[in-house]
Amino acid sequence: MDSTASPALSVALTVLAVLMALTGFGIYTAFGPPSKKLTDPFDEHED
Repeated sequence: MDSTASPALSVALTVLAVLMALTGFGIYTAFGPPSKKLTDPFDEHED
C-alpha cells in the first residue's frame, strides 16, 4: 500500500482547516476584544 495520502484527502483537510480558521476568527471578532468597536446598525437608524 502507498504511504502517501490521496490528493482528495489533502484538499479536504485544507478546506476544513480554512473553514475552522475563519470560524475561529469570526467568533474572536464577535465576542473578543475587537467586539468593543462594533456598532449596531439597527440602533443607529431608529425612527
